[in-house]
Amino acid sequence: MKKITVGILLAFLSIFSQSFTVKQVSPDNIIGIYWSPKKDAKIEIYLKGQLYFGKFAWAATPRKDINNPTKALQNRDLLGLEFLTKFTYDDGVYKGGEIYDPETGKTYSCKMSLDGNKLKVRGYIGISLFGRTEYFEQIK
Repeated sequence: MKKITVGILLAFLSIFSQSFTVKQVSPDNIIGIYWSPKKDAKIEIYLKGQLYFGKFAWAATPRKDINNPTKALQNRDLLGLEFLTKFTYDDGVYKGGEIYDPETGKTYSCKMSLDGNKLKVRGYIGISLFGRTEYFEQIK
């Protein structure tokens, strides 16, 4: 009787532990193409060295960086521009980077995280409490 009970207990523990297996999360899961929040542009997130970056990969209406405070940069194309720069990965959060907002010509501190197929991007000044969050939907 003891052998049967121990066998049943071991089988139960084996099945029970498999149901709680932690899914491995790779920092590179962020790499890919995403729709902008308004779906008027696509952005590409990629790894360069040890850091993650993002650039404009496609735009419904290509335009120049006219709101940039540096006059010499106002004639550059937004297409191909790195606007998400220098992110490191730490326990599910991409942090330490910056985001350039071509609508205002300003650069903000930024952190990002994945929420299913959505990229949560939070730009802020000083502390994360003072900022704005946008969601980019992953395409591939």
